Amino acid sequence: MTDPNLDLQESGWEELRREARKIEGDLDVKLSSYAKLGARFTQGDTGSPTVGSSRSWKSMEMEIQSLLEKLLDINDAMSRCAASAASTTSVTQKLARHRDILHEFTQVYLLSTL
Repeated sequence: MTDPNLDLQESGWEELRREARKIEGDLDVKLSSYAKLGARFTQGDTGSPTVGSSRSWKSMEMEIQSLLEKLLDINDAMSRCAASAASTTSVTQKLARHRDILHEFTQVYLLSTL
């Protein structure tokens, strides 16, 4: 017989991982768009930013910041979930990978805002 608490923790872990992967995908798309928008401004293709493009730039920055915060929260929840379960090496490695991805996205975003 399996421990119902363990089953609940495993389903919670998988749900958190699904959510993390979705947000990671969204961040990848947003950061790519953000970089392209920045490249257009720095190359001078569009001249100086217009009021509308400046608004969309700020909106995109806020969306990226919000996604980074959500991903941080999910990583924290995954850490708590892993700590409360008898986590395996596989879980520990997956958690470390999600933390690395968050760190990479944060660095990309911070570098693109300079």
